[in-house]
Amino acid sequence: MDAFYAAVETLSNPSLKGKPMAVGGMSMISTANYEARKFGVRAAMPGFIARKLCPELIFVPTDFKKYTYFSDLTRKVFQRYDPNFLAASLDEAYLDITEVCKERNITSAKIAEELRASVYEETGLTCSAGVAPNRLLAKVCSDINKPNGQFVLPNDRIAVVTFISSLPIRKIGGIGKVTENILRGVFGISTCEQMLQKGGFLCALFSQSAAG
Repeated sequence: MDAFYAAVETLSNPSLKGKPMAVGGMSMISTANYEARKFGVRAAMPGFIARKLCPELIFVPTDFKKYTYFSDLTRKVFQRYDPNFLAASLDEAYLDITEVCKERNITSAKIAEELRASVYEETGLTCSAGVAPNRLLAKVCSDINKPNGQFVLPNDRIAVVTFISSLPIRKIGGIGKVTENILRGVFGISTCEQMLQKGGFLCALFSQSAAG
């Protein structure tokens, strides 16, 4: 789902539409809408910092009862495409659409479009989708054309390798901001392709560091 908590609040209070808004308070915010993100406001950011970045920022208190209600509506849509879908959180899920594509003789891109349209029709909320050979890649793909878009990675080895090679290292699980800065600043590594090229060197270096 796209900026789920913020989108639900805007749906409940249309006067918030087009205005920078964050869900949470001065101590911490849960998410921010896309208008607020233009100012650098992000999830898990202290509210007082967010206010400095965006003086006009509107704070809305969290309402998990409301978010759960809309999450349940989206899950009813997901169940029609994959009864065994995996809910990763209130606003994120993984679906295996292999069988429904075969049964209906339809492409994965078309299924993704249809699913997104159904979610919007039944909830009034937009969502983005990523279609890929596995969950990890699907998650990455879902971020490419946000908000309200989708990206399909072909189930083809060359296409997958090419795609992974182009990804920034921050997309690798376990690499946070500190590690990213070290890899970029010290080793000149900014993409997964460069990481693979220097993989042997890094393994040897960090193995020696661990042993020492």
